[in-house]
Amino acid sequence: MSRPLIAILRGIKPEEAEDIAIAILEAGIDRIEVPLNSPRPFETIAVMSKAIGDRALIGAGTVLTIEDVNKVHQAGGKLVVSPNYDEAVIKESKRLGMQSWPGVMTPTECFAALAAGADGLKIFPANLVGVAGIKAYRAVLPPETDVFAVGGAGPDNFGEWWAAGVTGFGIGTALYTPGLSVEDVRARAETMVAAFDGMDR
Repeated sequence: MSRPLIAILRGIKPEEAEDIAIAILEAGIDRIEVPLNSPRPFETIAVMSKAIGDRALIGAGTVLTIEDVNKVHQAGGKLVVSPNYDEAVIKESKRLGMQSWPGVMTPTECFAALAAGADGLKIFPANLVGVAGIKAYRAVLPPETDVFAVGGAGPDNFGEWWAAGVTGFGIGTALYTPGLSVEDVRARAETMVAAFDGMDR
């Protein structure tokens, strides 16, 4: 069962990448994003892709340029997440057969991203758009659009966001911060999965 949860591992290092990735996967999250402002991110993506790329969707976050898209692809990544809408980044990601999830905050950006070929929308920062904003977006977006909330969504409020029309979540510091042990990350991931599985939907 693939849950619509993306683990955002900002600050992770290549040396811990395999163990952390396996722990997260075993806890029930099979989508992992390594932000490019982490130490040696392409090396980390390569380590994870080799270890669990056949069972999980591995890729990068904070992807800002087509050059970065190509580096993620070369490292074995298949997921491109950005904090912003950039048509060139989306189109290059799709040309290479990768999933593209741009960050958007307005209806104009939402529709532009979908027109460019985005697989889904990352509402960022979701806590500024709010539940009311998501409901308004949902009234006009194509019903099949995947909309992930990133920033302000967590196990305490999954249900509220879901009821507003969100179809998934990106989880960052609530799941991983540099220095946490593998078992700490596993426990946090298990908490996220339990909260997601337990909500009404």
